[in-house]
Amino acid sequence: MEYIELICHPSPGVHTADLLVTMLADAGFESFTENENGTLSAFIPTPLYTPELTSRLGSDEFNEFLDSFQVEHIPDQNWNAVWESQYDPVLIDNRCMVRAPFHEPRAGVEFDIVIMPKMSFGTAHHETTKLMIQYLLGMQISGKSLLDMGSGTAVLAILARMKGAFPVTAVDNDEWAYNNALENVHGNKFDDIEVLLGDSSLLAGKKYDFILANINRNILLNDIPVYSESLNTGGKLFMSGFYSEDLPLIEEKCNETGLDIISSRSENNWTAACFTL
Repeated sequence: MEYIELICHPSPGVHTADLLVTMLADAGFESFTENENGTLSAFIPTPLYTPELTSRLGSDEFNEFLDSFQVEHIPDQNWNAVWESQYDPVLIDNRCMVRAPFHEPRAGVEFDIVIMPKMSFGTAHHETTKLMIQYLLGMQISGKSLLDMGSGTAVLAILARMKGAFPVTAVDNDEWAYNNALENVHGNKFDDIEVLLGDSSLLAGKKYDFILANINRNILLNDIPVYSESLNTGGKLFMSGFYSEDLPLIEEKCNETGLDIISSRSENNWTAACFTL
């Protein structure tokens, strides 16, 4: 598949590049690279780079975060080979290894998760995924129902299933992530993980003991009432994808829906928090 590379010059600001990535991901861009010269490269399949999207990038919606951008056409190539040259395995708390199929397993690792990234979010390289994995490693979830919302590669759902959670459901509204999640749950021999394409509207009438939501602040704020309604009494909601300064806003919204904070943790200003009903 041919891709468009959007070379972005983010506006000045501590978190501007991160916010720009979130906006571009919502617009359909699938992969991002921070370049040494301070620019940000975002990649999208050529058929999805429409004139409407070009106009949107030049509008007020993006002007606050994007000073300028250039467009490059990337010819079809072996994307798996590209990933192999750039993607390193991740070891978390000496207990959980997240690696690609072309990496060798490490002896003595308790949870060995094989993920073919294919440009989906959730390879454990980002702080938010790491924080959620750390939470999962400390949870007693055997025999408990669990939802991985905004699942990306389904790495969290796979780890939860490895730890004995059942049933486990993974939901993402991006078709690329959905297909990648199907591949990954099969590759890790957990075909009993339910993988769904859609958003929080799929949760109507469903209940879970645990809900994981690693998305972004605005979607979380919108969907927290749905998560609260979908938790069993005494259930726990784990969320990440937002900054430390956003935690009071997240907590306020949770309190409105009957959820109380139990704990939070941060790394490089990215935050994850646990709430209970």
